[in-house]
Amino acid sequence: MLLYKNIMQIIIAFISTIIFSQICNAEIGKETGLEIPRYISLKSNDANIRVGPSKNYPIKIKYIKKNYPLKILDEYEDWRKVEDFQKNFGWIHKSLISGNRTGIVLSNDNKSIKLLNTLYGNFIGEIGEGNIVFLEKCKIDWCLVSFEDYRGWIDKKNIWGIKEKEKINISFFQRFEDLYWKSVNSINKIQNGF
Repeated sequence: MLLYKNIMQIIIAFISTIIFSQICNAEIGKETGLEIPRYISLKSNDANIRVGPSKNYPIKIKYIKKNYPLKILDEYEDWRKVEDFQKNFGWIHKSLISGNRTGIVLSNDNKSIKLLNTLYGNFIGEIGEGNIVFLEKCKIDWCLVSFEDYRGWIDKKNIWGIKEKEKINISFFQRFEDLYWKSVNSINKIQNGF
């Protein structure tokens, strides 16, 4: 019994250490208590990025694209220091931002990015570089995105607006869904002679 208690204490101490180290490594915003950096998007087609955290500071950049993704780097009262995918940064008022997750399609070779019907599935279309996509679901390496009338999976490395290992809207049943579609795709490839 004493051995059991000692083992349980060691396990609890180990788990507590892991949780505490993860909490300490994440920077937390002073105003919201949310993790920094984090990604957000613009609420409107008219948003100003200023040199400092006040309307008294001059406008540095004017964004005219709703749902444009930005990365929050810092917080000061009602203002958020943000950066875009081109490394432009400045301050924006919190009323102009949304928690909706979007991303910008990037390509190393300036080509369109393939859109697949399922993970490792069939080609269903392309999305050009610079387009804004809605991030519906993201796994470690892939994201389910929507763009205009298209909806499909693209490689996460081609999206600016999500952290490298971040997951979005992944349910407990996602592994079963992935296994099902992988099986269906394999059967289709066999039937079609690769």
